[in-house]
Amino acid sequence: MKEHHFVRPRGPLGPFADDYRIHLVAVGYAFGSIQHLLTQFAQVSRWLESEGLAAGDLNEGQAQRFAASRRAKGRVTLTSPASMRPPLAFLRSIGVVAEKDEIEGPFEELLGSYRSYLFNERGLAEKTVAGHLGSARHFCLSVADASGGLADLRGADVTAYLLRTCSQQNPPTAIKTVGAVSSLLVYLHVTAIIPVSLIPAVPKVAGRRRGHRPPELSPSHVDRLLESCDRRRAVGLRNYAILMLLARLGLRPCEVVALTLDDIDWHHGELLVRGKGNRHERLPLPDEVGAAVASYLQEGRPRATDGGRAVFLRARAPWSALGFPGVQTVVRDASRRAGMEVLGPRHLRRHAATQMHRSGASLSAVAEVLRHHDTRVTTVYVDVDDGALGGLARVWPGA
Repeated sequence: MKEHHFVRPRGPLGPFADDYRIHLVAVGYAFGSIQHLLTQFAQVSRWLESEGLAAGDLNEGQAQRFAASRRAKGRVTLTSPASMRPPLAFLRSIGVVAEKDEIEGPFEELLGSYRSYLFNERGLAEKTVAGHLGSARHFCLSVADASGGLADLRGADVTAYLLRTCSQQNPPTAIKTVGAVSSLLVYLHVTAIIPVSLIPAVPKVAGRRRGHRPPELSPSHVDRLLESCDRRRAVGLRNYAILMLLARLGLRPCEVVALTLDDIDWHHGELLVRGKGNRHERLPLPDEVGAAVASYLQEGRPRATDGGRAVFLRARAPWSALGFPGVQTVVRDASRRAGMEVLGPRHLRRHAATQMHRSGASLSAVAEVLRHHDTRVTTVYVDVDDGALGGLARVWPGA
């Protein structure tokens, strides 16, 4: 085994250098990466000393200052606050640095209660809750001065804010903003913070949902995506299994990353899917999909460094659960390798819905597999075969 030679850093982080090295080895970082991260640790420690700061003062704000100081000196490495995630995560894990406070400012108590409502009452996923909180914080800070406080909030304040904010966003982002503000307004009304519902003051956003449909994927296109995965490698086995779940079962990316080893019932051939709204439903596990997942688990999945039970892990150390962006990257990279236009997970979800419908499944059956409450949502995902519609057309009178 290679030995890591490094000069113990001076400054406030010096006492934690040995533990940091042991931590990096334990989570699976390669030798070169460990040397790089230990050098970064020493540089951050010297910077903290020069600024008169203690180890516990290190946070996201100080990380931005550290990166800015390196950019000002013309350095090209460690110039992004994102590069500080490994040392910050380690120092938080041993209690040297405080956990990140997600909610700050004058509306901390309100947003804290709203966060609990989104998790416990509405059952929203963590990523969705984070987006709603960001929009809610911006809304509260923007309208408080205009209305004199949320208790005096008027419909005109809501409309003015959304018109001003959404005019600077593209349609998908504007739709999310309107949805987040509507959710907050419902909460403010049911908790009697505002006396009347202000939902009627929320304007509609003109979307492209019905007018624009992405190109349909044929079975041969999906085959090309699957064949682009090199299953001789662990990452290829993982990506192949993910693509199979997306293309055959129509899972959402959040449902893929939420899968755990305990969610697969190999004996009965079923899969427990943790969907939107904290809904848990079982789906049959087709043989080809089950074989793809089993191959990854047996031959490609490393042991999770955090002891987690997630099915799909990152391809590089630390071996932790794959995130939502990781699933998007898997589909995007596969489409590029296959020489196709850049695709996303929703393309494969639409493909799965269309193939089920064309195989004879009713819209209600497809909606059940996709876990839709309303079949009108399912129609967005199903491409109708124009040739099949010909049999429904009546002969023109007199023809």
